[in-house]
Amino acid sequence: MVPSMSPKQPETLEVACPECGATLKIDVATKAVIAHTPAPRKRTFEDMETAARHMREQDERRESLFRQSVDAEKNKDDVMAKKFAEALRKAKESPDEGKPLRDFDLD
Repeated sequence: MVPSMSPKQPETLEVACPECGATLKIDVATKAVIAHTPAPRKRTFEDMETAARHMREQDERRESLFRQSVDAEKNKDDVMAKKFAEALRKAKESPDEGKPLRDFDLD
């Protein structure tokens, strides 16, 4: 008997993800992913000077946000007192209309 000349089907396939660039190894028989190789990471910064500058900027921003939150907390009592005084003034200026109607009262 002469063996057939048909090409042999591969046991696994390697497929590259077009979205992220990762490589998947797929078993043909079970149609399951048997291996995953993540895409190589891109460098965030080209050199150490750029990375250091970025870190200093983040530190300055973080410090600024902290100072703002401390100032807001210091003035919190004054702001709340002014809001209360304004709400009290509005309550005194509005005409007293009596009790508000409830759905239960309309039956």
